[in-house]
Amino acid sequence: MGAPGAPRRVAVMEDVADLAGVSAMTVSRVLNTPDKVRPETRERVLAAVRELDYRPNSAARGLATGRSGVLGVVSFDTTLYGPASTLYGIEQAAREYDYVISIVSLSVLNRRSIGEGVERLRSQSVDGIIIVAPHESAAEGLRDLPPDLPLVVVGAADDIPFPLVAVDQAGGAARAVEHLLGLGHETVWHLAGAVDWIDANGRLDGWRGVLERQGREVPAELRGDWSARSGYEIGIQMARDSSITAVFAGNDAMALGLLRALRERGRRVPEDVGVVGFDDVPESAYFSPPLTTVRQNFGEVGRRAFQLLADRMQGGDVLERRRIVEPEFIVRESTVVA
Repeated sequence: MGAPGAPRRVAVMEDVADLAGVSAMTVSRVLNTPDKVRPETRERVLAAVRELDYRPNSAARGLATGRSGVLGVVSFDTTLYGPASTLYGIEQAAREYDYVISIVSLSVLNRRSIGEGVERLRSQSVDGIIIVAPHESAAEGLRDLPPDLPLVVVGAADDIPFPLVAVDQAGGAARAVEHLLGLGHETVWHLAGAVDWIDANGRLDGWRGVLERQGREVPAELRGDWSARSGYEIGIQMARDSSITAVFAGNDAMALGLLRALRERGRRVPEDVGVVGFDDVPESAYFSPPLTTVRQNFGEVGRRAFQLLADRMQGGDVLERRRIVEPEFIVRESTVVA
């Protein structure tokens, strides 16, 4: 132990190897080619890295591996919970494997903006690129990119020439609708998200599919713009129709506005109207009443995107080009009386 007040010695790779009970070469593999190491060994090494606060010399690693240790992310410029949480999940996964990320944030996603964003990152010599593409309009720009790029896409349409990671939006919506029908509602109305959003249209398909399969009436969807304000304004209209007893909202923010509109018009939730949201934002458990919703695992989205990208960066053929993350259904008092 050093003298009191003496600066702590900076950990080196051999310290990590000793603590994890592996060779220095294995530590190097975990930090540079993590998918080549068994999961239990990888986790042991990463735990030692965290405990020792080990910081590899990025310049030395770059010379040894020919890599920069930087990943590029092209993202839609938004503060909406889903895209922002997706970006955070990617950043956490990259940090776990000792990568940093360089972000290009776009105000629109189209052929020109995506191409320019990718070129900007390539000029920084990033090792690989992840594109968060929640808009239908992004598909054309993605198809124009060279298919041999070390690139993975999150949340895009299926027909793109790159590996894809996405949450099962239709499956999550189906569980929401099945839950409401199982409580005895004759049909379920849908407060859908913004047009041109892949997530919104996936949730719309899941909602409609359940009603059609069960032979239920399929009401015309009502389109919001993801905001609580739009949920409130559409909720005012819904509250006037006493035949509406169940609503699946495309996200929790719109559900929040809907809950207020119903309460102001004297419609009790869940006694008169059952309400389900989507996302499970941190505040949804504290809505009045607490919101039944669909939880997306953004951390898992980030990890799977990084794993696919690691395969691409190794030059390997990614056999599983589409990785789907299953959401979790959370039941609270907006559908079931406590």
